[in-house]
Amino acid sequence: MLMTDEWVTILEHAEDLTEILLSSDVVISYRNAHTNVYSDSELAKKIHEFTEMKERYEEVQRFGRYHPDYNIVMKSIRVQKRELDMNEHVAALRIAENDVQHLFDEVGSIVALSVSESVKVPAGSAFFSDSSCGTGCGTGGGCSCSA
Repeated sequence: MLMTDEWVTILEHAEDLTEILLSSDVVISYRNAHTNVYSDSELAKKIHEFTEMKERYEEVQRFGRYHPDYNIVMKSIRVQKRELDMNEHVAALRIAENDVQHLFDEVGSIVALSVSESVKVPAGSAFFSDSSCGTGCGTGGGCSCSA
């Protein structure tokens, strides 16, 4: 790929967009929420223990009820998940993650649609599933529009 003036301009604009996104309230809120979760050593330990339990859960799932630790692991993972879900810092982090994802989805859609309405954009997030067929999905799938 040959670096042209046009490419340099595009890269400069991308860097500008990155700076704007990183200094946005949404990303700053996410960073604060992330810091609140992972600077709490007790909460970070619980998250680590839950991650380890998820690995055991996946192993147990391969064998189902026939695994000797099935009942213990199934109960333990539910208890740990509920405990984490009820933690205010974890809940705030999840909300902040969703907000950042929504922002990135929206920016990605705007960039794609500025190129052409036929450019496909990811359709797996709530942002895209709430939007109309005019967003360039072009799949003829779930939204019943035709390509």
